[in-house]
Amino acid sequence: MSKEKIKMSDFPATFWVANTMEIFERMAWYGFFAVSSLYITGAVSEGGLGFTDEDRGVLQGVVTFFLYLFPVVTGALADRYGFQKMLFSAFVVLVPAYFLLGQFKTFPTFFLAFMLVALGAAMFKPVIIGTISKVTNDKTSSMGFGIFYMMVNIGGFIGPIVAGIVRAMDWSYVFIASAGWIAVNFIFVTIFYKEPTSESKSKNPRSLKKVMTDMVEVLGNGRFFLLVFGLLTILVIGSKFTSDDSITWTEIVIISFVWLIINVVYDLIVRKINDGVDKSWYLEPMRLGDWRFGLFLLLMSGFWTSFNQIFYTLPLHIRDFVDTSDLMKISTDFLSMIGLGSFAQSFSESMVSPGQINPEYIINLNAGAIIFFQVLVSYLVTRLKPFTTIFWGVVITIVSFSIMIFGTTGYIVVAGILVFSFGEMMASPKSKEYTGKIAPPDRVALYMGYFYWCVALGNLFGGILSGQLYGAFARDMNRPDLMWAIFAALALLTAIAVLAYDRVIIKKIDHKTN
Repeated sequence: MSKEKIKMSDFPATFWVANTMEIFERMAWYGFFAVSSLYITGAVSEGGLGFTDEDRGVLQGVVTFFLYLFPVVTGALADRYGFQKMLFSAFVVLVPAYFLLGQFKTFPTFFLAFMLVALGAAMFKPVIIGTISKVTNDKTSSMGFGIFYMMVNIGGFIGPIVAGIVRAMDWSYVFIASAGWIAVNFIFVTIFYKEPTSESKSKNPRSLKKVMTDMVEVLGNGRFFLLVFGLLTILVIGSKFTSDDSITWTEIVIISFVWLIINVVYDLIVRKINDGVDKSWYLEPMRLGDWRFGLFLLLMSGFWTSFNQIFYTLPLHIRDFVDTSDLMKISTDFLSMIGLGSFAQSFSESMVSPGQINPEYIINLNAGAIIFFQVLVSYLVTRLKPFTTIFWGVVITIVSFSIMIFGTTGYIVVAGILVFSFGEMMASPKSKEYTGKIAPPDRVALYMGYFYWCVALGNLFGGILSGQLYGAFARDMNRPDLMWAIFAALALLTAIAVLAYDRVIIKKIDHKTN
């Protein structure tokens, strides 16, 4: 049976308004984030912060972890109080936050400004993706999320180009540009955006307490969250102090194990004394909520841990180990051939080092490939199950990291990035689509907020691994190939886990349903 053809008119105006705001928000984020590794570790004399690789890993991992953790709360609040109000509030936070990033130069102050960016972005993310989910249906969902992901990468493509140009003048212009892109969104949210959620306008909206209770109930109760939050806190704090040998990874593992044992013993005691009467949350036994969804998030965190190396690690690898003169020559020759010789000269002058292309321009090929091929890829995988598509997407990332093992010239790195992009085009949109489909209609933004937990964990693990592995293998041993081999192995483990989840958990559920 042939599939009904999807037309652009099948998508309402709010769909396109949301996508437009996503473009500008991504221009702001990737304009900064694509060059963040270079800025954070760059020499102070050249306008950078001069931090170590380990500190850079902690900053990127911890802050972006919270960026993708907060949407659980902001998504729940958006369902209750309205998407439009949450979007407006997000922009109020983001404009000054991006500007302050360029003003603060110490670790504590830069961390504070970075956290403000994380808060604002966390207010934005679940609302936009929740909007896409609400204004699409079974017919348009797959294509709609494919279009959305293409729009994400239009912003992700333009932002770093602008950042690469203006940082050649002064690093501060990178942050001014990001603040400016966000400011444009005030126009779209106040004039063109139409509220797609209904609870905020209903006669009996949930109380704030009920909103927070529903938020926790998706994955478990307060006791379960306390256990997980404690383990993550130990990891975060411990990783910061490993760089100066204040603590070792062995000691971090021991402390984590002790925290786990304390919670298990406490749980056994609580279960014995529990008499069925309602008690405070800390006197309740630990309980899991939608454990299948939680397991899905945990597995996908492996994909995002690998994914983030494109932005965390690859810029430094290109700066320190890749000869990009081959790409530089072909780029300037091509521009001159089509009559853009003056632009070719300006392009050459914008490079930080003579004969070497800025890392952010090379990495930008990832976004460029997605712009051109995302709709086609989404169309080709429309009939595939989400987990089949995700599995093959992760397999393709294994190939890309295997290519990076040999990444000493510009051509090889470009090949690795382009291969990676096709894996991303398959895995990322389908994982969002899956989350949107299983979410209850009145809690779409909340579930989308939880989806970002896998991205949060991927950023936390990815940032810490990037700092530790780059410092140990690339910087100290001069063996970046070993580092990329480890990331390829991690992607392989993720692919195997996703396949097992599909065969054991999903098929069992489908069998019971039928």
